[in-house]
Amino acid sequence: MRVVDIIAENLTCPIVLIGMMGAGKSALGIRLADKLNLAFTDADQAIEEAAQMSVAEIFETHGEAAFRDGERRVIKRLLGDGPHIVALGGGAFVDAETRALVKQKALCVWLDVPLDELVTRVKKKPGKRPLLIGQDLQAKLAHLLSQREAAYAEADIRAKLGSGSHEAAITIVLEALATHLTETEPDAG
Repeated sequence: MRVVDIIAENLTCPIVLIGMMGAGKSALGIRLADKLNLAFTDADQAIEEAAQMSVAEIFETHGEAAFRDGERRVIKRLLGDGPHIVALGGGAFVDAETRALVKQKALCVWLDVPLDELVTRVKKKPGKRPLLIGQDLQAKLAHLLSQREAAYAEADIRAKLGSGSHEAAITIVLEALATHLTETEPDAG
């Protein structure tokens, strides 16, 4: 049986991708959804649509606390939609309430990418990340990772990714999903 067939046969809830900014949650989420014939939602885009402003504008106008509150509400709505792929913003899973909701309603995959690779990737999209504006990228990402790593470690699956291709990363994630779904009793959904 093919890996995608194993996943399709056993998946009863959303798959939520978590990890640091630059881990590839959106890029891989789109490809993963395509492979599994599922819908894909980027939580940050859903937040922007709900707020009718960009994430950067929300941070600038209302602050991080207001952003996290809106983020929590949007994620709760997204997790009620059955099997599909959801990419969360890098800090979303750190919020205890959001993390508990994701763990209850979804299968969570941590896209774990080494710090040096995150820095390389984030440099390619400099204005997109409000938490990095005016910061030393290496130092700020290292600090954020140290703050978030314990929360990320609560994910159902940890997919260790590197600087390889998207296809290589998708293969790692698909195999990890299939293994997890066939070795554990489903308790989400």
